[in-house]
Amino acid sequence: MAMRYTFGGDEHLFVECSEDMSLDAFFQSLSMTNGIRDAGISGVTEICPANASFQVKFNPDVIHPDDLMREVKAIEAAAAKAEPVIRTRIVEIPVFYNDPWTHETLMRFRERHQDPTGTDLDYAARINGYDTVSDFIAAHSGSPWFVSMVGFVSGLPFMYQMVERQRQIEVPKYLRPRTDTPRLTVGHGGCFGCIYSVRGAGGYQMFGITPMPIYDPAQETSYLKDFMVFFRPGDIVKFKPVDRDGYDTAVEEVAKGHFTPPVREVSFDLTEFSKDIDGYNQKLEGVLYGD
Repeated sequence: MAMRYTFGGDEHLFVECSEDMSLDAFFQSLSMTNGIRDAGISGVTEICPANASFQVKFNPDVIHPDDLMREVKAIEAAAAKAEPVIRTRIVEIPVFYNDPWTHETLMRFRERHQDPTGTDLDYAARINGYDTVSDFIAAHSGSPWFVSMVGFVSGLPFMYQMVERQRQIEVPKYLRPRTDTPRLTVGHGGCFGCIYSVRGAGGYQMFGITPMPIYDPAQETSYLKDFMVFFRPGDIVKFKPVDRDGYDTAVEEVAKGHFTPPVREVSFDLTEFSKDIDGYNQKLEGVLYGD
């Protein structure tokens, strides 16, 4: 579809890139917002990329709405001719799957779930055709995830699995939202993964928990001293399963200021990725682990 431009009130331009949730749509949104940022348009005060759309906040006393739309459409035309390549990061996130804290929480809210007799992992494994929870965890952690947007709750990343559409994990949200979700829960709803940056209500299925803080408004966490939010749109995430000892060790390292998540700069080429998804993912992991 052609991009759809609409105004939201007097200070926002909303642009819908696609009606579909896909890596192509996310990439288009990210490329456009990067282009708007790099253009330094006078009067633009904030740029917010989303899963298949983006929003630009502007000061109408500085730039007329029609002039802003004209500038953004020019960037769209230029982006359509550019190579689909971005500089980004790949990061490893430890996950304690089937942990006691999310398990206790999900058991308190079974009456709100599609399958009150099992766990979220049991249900997700079954409806995605996996014989065991272990097989499902291997699939969840076996391929990288693309951060398509950050927000809704401060610091919360929405992540899209980087595999062929037919292999993507899909799980519906709870029938009714929970009133509680542990902080740093690794969740999933529809085709999107997420990490709950704070404790609170939620409806995504709960698969595990990470010991790694991703949002710190006090900026006391060692790797969040420069900015309170860890994730950026375009980040590539690789989950690493850890056991209880690995989780406890990481929590202790975070508390002491010794924990540093593995992060590597990487160039991501959407065209090359689409030609050989598994092969390209292996190359990305090679960058992360120095292979």
